[in-house]
Amino acid sequence: MPTRLLSRAVLKVRRKVRKALFAPVDALAARVAARSSVAQQRALLGAIAARQVQSVRSIQSLADIEFQVFSQWGEDGVIEWLVDKLKGVPETFIEFGVENYGEANTRFLMCHRNWRGLVFDRSRANVESIKADGIYWRHDLLARAAFITAENINQLIVEAGFQGDIGLLSIDVDGNDYWIWKAIDAATPHILIMEYNAVFGDLLPLTIPYAASFRLHAAHKSGLYFGASIRALCELAHDKGYTFIGTGRSGCNAFFVRNDRASALQGLIERHIAWASRFRSSRDDDRKPTFISGASRRLAIQDCLVTDVSTGRTDRLGAFDPIYSQNWLEQMDGKPAQFGR
Repeated sequence: MPTRLLSRAVLKVRRKVRKALFAPVDALAARVAARSSVAQQRALLGAIAARQVQSVRSIQSLADIEFQVFSQWGEDGVIEWLVDKLKGVPETFIEFGVENYGEANTRFLMCHRNWRGLVFDRSRANVESIKADGIYWRHDLLARAAFITAENINQLIVEAGFQGDIGLLSIDVDGNDYWIWKAIDAATPHILIMEYNAVFGDLLPLTIPYAASFRLHAAHKSGLYFGASIRALCELAHDKGYTFIGTGRSGCNAFFVRNDRASALQGLIERHIAWASRFRSSRDDDRKPTFISGASRRLAIQDCLVTDVSTGRTDRLGAFDPIYSQNWLEQMDGKPAQFGR
């Protein structure tokens, strides 16, 4: 074969080899770049939304200032508004149950305002994923793997150096949320966010009985049996010195402010509304969605045990009746919410 033809053949083979070797790397780099670009665009839009929310002085309810950047629902907007209005809030946060931190209540807070924070997830793989994310070196973030219980939470907070006065605490562990918040005395957040289980209704202070080893789908296949009712969280917050200021319109997270800071919001929120939920997160034995909606979700877990924290009575969820106000029943049925002044 002539030298020129041989050289062309060699170059052709080299190109094929390089393509085979580096194509996966190039594809991965492209995906990472795309994700980074999307995250930057979301953060930019979030900064614009934050400016708009800051300009809002008074609101009818927290639903008025919701927006979503990295939060599951509209929590990013509510947090931004609260931090702007409260002033002087310590720039530190703690959040439980963040998975890989791609979707979280505190990610935008950290990225936009450069707060420092502590996040927990029980999965070591999720924690390693967080540490591999560029945000981990760009911000003062500490991620730790831990299965949180009422017995270990204070030690975990102290060991991480986040004890005492902090800006915000967000609790969403899909299980012992009530009992973990009840146990916490190592940190005193100015702002508290807690997931509530709207399936438990709004009339009674109900929670799952405490079990340190509780796991969501092991407790009930549907994934609907967890946490506590909004009434239970409000009563506990009152006992711990916190004021309920409302929930997001999705019917997922409740917001509280420490009593010594609540005066800063006096007259700024017309109604402290607790919304019913309409999302349909139920699963079957194979973890496939079943899309149970409204009050029918209660029937799926009616034989599960709950505790009324005001009386100490533990019984089947189905044995407590009524648990929904007429307002909540109408909301779940698609009717406009009606709230008194």
